[in-house]
Amino acid sequence: MNSNKYIAFLRGINVGGHHKVPMADLRKTLESLGFKNVITLLNSGNIIFYTTINNTGELEKLISEHLEKNFGFSIPTIIRSAKTILELFNNAPFQDIELHKDIRLYISLLRKNTVSDLEIPWTSPDNSYHIIEKKDKDILSVLDISVTKTPKAMEVLEKAFGSDITTRNWKTIERIIKKL
Repeated sequence: MNSNKYIAFLRGINVGGHHKVPMADLRKTLESLGFKNVITLLNSGNIIFYTTINNTGELEKLISEHLEKNFGFSIPTIIRSAKTILELFNNAPFQDIELHKDIRLYISLLRKNTVSDLEIPWTSPDNSYHIIEKKDKDILSVLDISVTKTPKAMEVLEKAFGSDITTRNWKTIERIIKKL
């Protein structure tokens, strides 16, 4: 059988001491589902793995349900194929952004291709947060922390696209790419 490479992005684990999930336990839990070559990356819940299952919706449901059963709380899971993440990375979506120490680049991953009334590109009223592109189920954004130390970026995204979303710093994607 053909094996497919995926990345699972978990929402809301190991944040502020809540919903603790040790990475070794997470890896063992996913291996118990029959996934192969399971690699966890960072404590925020990024997992690279192989499986013969080729339906991302089925994988999201299977993993979420299995994690909740094993860890005792809901862990929303969003899946992308390695191919999708590689294509996104290779398209260099932030190449035109002028980087400095206060600029943060983000990708927000939606479970479904949610449509919003938010006109993209979009900029926050204080000019600290810019949604530069939405491509299918991925939203690319830029945050300037020199403008505000308490950005409302996640609130904006959840209001516009719902709570079936998780966000990663682009540096996390770069680290995932190195492991693919």
